[in-house]
Amino acid sequence: MDLQQRINAFIKLGTFLGQFTTNGICKNDTIEANDLFFDGFKHQIKLAKEHNGWFTENNILFSLESWSKALTNSNINTWIKNYNFTNTSSQKIAIIMAGNIPLVGFHDFLSVLISGHEVLVKQSSNDKHLLPFLAKYLELIEPDFKGKITFTVEKLKDFDAVIATGSDNTARYFEYYFKDKPSIIRKNRNSVAILTGNETSKQLEALSEDIFRYYGLGCRNVSKLFVPKQYNFDAFFNAVYKWHPIIQQAKYANNYDYNKAVYLMSEFDMLENGFLMIKEDESYASPIATLFFETYSSIENLKQKLKVDADKIQCVVADDVLENEIPFGETQKPQLWDYADNVDTVEFLLKI
Repeated sequence: MDLQQRINAFIKLGTFLGQFTTNGICKNDTIEANDLFFDGFKHQIKLAKEHNGWFTENNILFSLESWSKALTNSNINTWIKNYNFTNTSSQKIAIIMAGNIPLVGFHDFLSVLISGHEVLVKQSSNDKHLLPFLAKYLELIEPDFKGKITFTVEKLKDFDAVIATGSDNTARYFEYYFKDKPSIIRKNRNSVAILTGNETSKQLEALSEDIFRYYGLGCRNVSKLFVPKQYNFDAFFNAVYKWHPIIQQAKYANNYDYNKAVYLMSEFDMLENGFLMIKEDESYASPIATLFFETYSSIENLKQKLKVDADKIQCVVADDVLENEIPFGETQKPQLWDYADNVDTVEFLLKI
């Protein structure tokens, strides 16, 4: 199977996913193998939603729609044009996936297969329904993928390299267990936003998408704000209010109530609006329904701090502050070439 065959298969997968959007699910009878897979995938979405209370239908569809937009001929070719795939010998690459948001491990899965390798996937039990079904679709529209995609719930064995995503604690285990294998080991990271006080209400409203999408469970979700001293949060609270229905989700509401009780009993200073708490804290990882903030005295000092803490940060959202900043509202819409932890997965795979 050559590179163009692999590209074509993922383009077709993107077209298939294009039927599942946040505006609704709409069958397109012209899509290849749709009679075999459309209803089945609707059922997998239902199972994923029932299995994991954080995987609401809207969040699942948001993920599917995002991948549909990414898997176009233009995007895939823009992504791969700077790599040389000609001398790649096929290896078996194990992927240990997280399960915090729907299809969170798909980019690794895509990178391994587009590079010409076989993939051995160990999924999180929290996100086990969607990807195996999409793999079956790939195998049908491109039969040469058969035998190159394996899912397992057992201990990993007989592989040549590994990509593993987990917490700081599991990363230590991964580093020890896979010390003799080429590897990418990902740890906890969080995303931050820099506010200057000059943001428009539209920008702050867009920021709310970075904060609340997937209930803040992703590493690309903003969990902390950096604000000037004496920053007034009124405009921020007004702009994010459109997300107030989020408190109706039971798991989110339980976390909100619990964390609020802890803060009140501990007599911590905080601001809250009925569905989000804002607390001054130096940490990057904030609990669900909580946003940490820290003040800065100068942009230059803040830049230095972010440079020192770079290994803790996934994305920085800002407006004309940093060279590699992400615009407000765009953290959950990464391009194919936006690599987790800024580690080029394809480059790693081509050098094995």
